[in-house]
Amino acid sequence: MDKPEEKQAAGNEPNAVKSTKTTTKKKRKKVRNRPKTWVISLWVVLSLLTIMLLGAGGVLYYVWSNLQPMPAGAVKQVAISRGMSANSVADTLEENGIIKNSFVFGYYLQLKDEGSRFQAGLYEMSPGMDNAAIIAKLNAGDTIAEETIRFTIPEGYTVLQIADKLAADGLINKEKFLDVAENGRSWANAESAQAIPDDDKLHKRLEGYLFPETYELKKDSTEEQIITRMLQETDRKLAALPEDWQDAMEASGRTLHEIMTIASLIEREVVVDEERALVSSVIYNRLAKPMRLQIDAAVQYALDEPKERLLTKDLEIDSPYNTYKNDGLPPGPIASPSLASIEAAIYPSQSDYLFYVTKKDGSQSHLFAKTYNEHLRNIDKSERGS
Repeated sequence: MDKPEEKQAAGNEPNAVKSTKTTTKKKRKKVRNRPKTWVISLWVVLSLLTIMLLGAGGVLYYVWSNLQPMPAGAVKQVAISRGMSANSVADTLEENGIIKNSFVFGYYLQLKDEGSRFQAGLYEMSPGMDNAAIIAKLNAGDTIAEETIRFTIPEGYTVLQIADKLAADGLINKEKFLDVAENGRSWANAESAQAIPDDDKLHKRLEGYLFPETYELKKDSTEEQIITRMLQETDRKLAALPEDWQDAMEASGRTLHEIMTIASLIEREVVVDEERALVSSVIYNRLAKPMRLQIDAAVQYALDEPKERLLTKDLEIDSPYNTYKNDGLPPGPIASPSLASIEAAIYPSQSDYLFYVTKKDGSQSHLFAKTYNEHLRNIDKSERGS
């Protein structure tokens, strides 16, 4: 019974060997079909290059598209402030819809070495402008002409007269202007104003320091801005004096505040330019004596309402500005002097004159005298129009 089983097993053995050989051939066939290593490496490299090129292309397209002009639109006003960086300008342009992307535009400016020459101001720009046009406009400072106010302050005006004029022109609130001029300001940005002493006797603190000139300022300038501009004009005018003016002032023994006071007296007393330095010499000569100045214009200032002709009782007014009753200079200027009067106060003529009287012949010039008797004769001449 066992032999047949052995035969059957023996009979199956060749088939098993055959099967093993077939499997080995299949494995060998699979090995022969596997890709070579360099092919795989090449495929990987090409794939990576493709990805990189696609990525770079995407970035380039992103940059290109964000540097394209915005769709055309209505004109807008864009304010560029002083001191803005190029990136801040780019942010402002994006906020106003002039460019698409401030980040990209900022790098574009760096690449083009632009942005350092941009000028502050208010610009008219519109969506649809290309980058070159935007940059050119900012570099050129092609700003909108701002609306301005223009006014003229005549020489010899007081702070009160200045306030009245500006209020009449609708440019200020008079009460606020006078309050700003009088209180709570150091005026650190105006050098000449630092010469004003802290003196309770001053009738108007900024009297004499608001320079008489024609001004042009931005529309809706505040009272403080107007005053600041006028104080700074005084600084500019002083800088236009001869180079040795400060040495001459020191040689005279007078402070800037005293010079401005003398200049204001000259301004209110003199009409003919050639006489300014002569009247200045009279003031200096009287101060040196000493003699009271007895200048009518100072009394007029003390009255606050100038009169065409002073009366004897007016000369008795109790005021530190009454130069008939008080020795020396008044506490401060009585008006805004011209540059010519300031120069005359610094550079007086050399004379022995102590008196002068206005001619009544319409010339508005003066007769000068060294003595009181000569002065009386000049008064008589003036009255007779000779």
